[in-house]
Amino acid sequence: MPTVRCLYFLNFLLFLFVSCNQQSTKQTEADTKSGSTESSSQANQEVTKTEAWTLGPFRKEDALNPILGPDSTTKFYDPIRRDSVKWEEKDVFNPAAVMRNGQVHLLYRAEDKIGKFAGTSRIGLAISQDGLHFKRMPNPVLYPDNDFMKKYEWEGGCEDPRVVETLEGTYVMTYTTYDGKTARLCVATSKDLQTWKKHGLAFGKAYNGKYKDIWSKSGAIVCQRQGSQIVANKINGKYWMYWGDTDMFMATSDNLLDWTPLEENNKLAVAFGPRPGQFDSRLVEPGPPAMITEAGILLIYNSMNLDKGGTAALPAGTYTAGQILLDPKVPTKVLQRTANYFMKPEKEYEITGQVGNVCFLEGLVFLNNKWFLYYGTADSKIAVATHSAN
Repeated sequence: MPTVRCLYFLNFLLFLFVSCNQQSTKQTEADTKSGSTESSSQANQEVTKTEAWTLGPFRKEDALNPILGPDSTTKFYDPIRRDSVKWEEKDVFNPAAVMRNGQVHLLYRAEDKIGKFAGTSRIGLAISQDGLHFKRMPNPVLYPDNDFMKKYEWEGGCEDPRVVETLEGTYVMTYTTYDGKTARLCVATSKDLQTWKKHGLAFGKAYNGKYKDIWSKSGAIVCQRQGSQIVANKINGKYWMYWGDTDMFMATSDNLLDWTPLEENNKLAVAFGPRPGQFDSRLVEPGPPAMITEAGILLIYNSMNLDKGGTAALPAGTYTAGQILLDPKVPTKVLQRTANYFMKPEKEYEITGQVGNVCFLEGLVFLNNKWFLYYGTADSKIAVATHSAN
């Protein structure tokens, strides 16, 4: 398994019957309001300015990028293999980010080179004072073990984390497990970002287990910035989460651990989906945790261009990123959506790697009046882009 991206297309077909009936008139109206009904050529021209409600513009830190790459010197005793493995030798990518004690903590996906998938994924931790230069911890902090989650995590691993904080100071991670067949969204918690407690499948209890074994991943919990902290925030008495890697689905929770997917006509409800002929024509997938702003709920999302039927302005299969604004009173309602991507692969390390032409955004922190946006490049390395709040 070079990456679970290789199964995206099959997954897309699997969910097509779910989403085909969900492209509602509400989405059409929202796209009209946001100007996303422009012609394909207009919609995919380079953006020279940002809309008032978006976050940015971001500048890639070219002098330092990529800020993290594979490391063949770090070894970890794997409790399942009962042997020492070079746990981040193959690739490091797709990082979450959170502030703790004034430092940026980067939780990233790392792969070794062994096993049936030529790479089991584990989640590592790196810490930085300035958001640019990181010191890695020697061992992964979340990984497959001989525990109740082994059947879901082995031997594909633990992937693609996103982390938020609670008002009480607990950190909540949504991450993806992969057993070789199905990706499942899961939850873990920590007090210090180094020792994590696994809580199992995010949707394990919902609807008597109806969604326990569906393909599910990429959970972006709705938050609000409080100083340098990004804190989970309730809406109408519930926590909300955007998730999925085909259409954008939603779920709610009372405790941040057990999540209930939203349904419409006994099927997964869709907030928004891909747009034919545009940069996000094949799929949409959450980026960093969604944030409540003065304008609404701001969600940075990852997207993929179709091999055929997408925009000719991008190579087939290219991963870029867009932004969307949703109603804070009705989080299923789209208010605005960017007509174009605001980040695309253009550097050599973004174009060439395990999976080419990929910028995949997952981590966002606020430090010294500046936003730091962390992303995986070509499923191989990690880079950062910044935006000054002034």
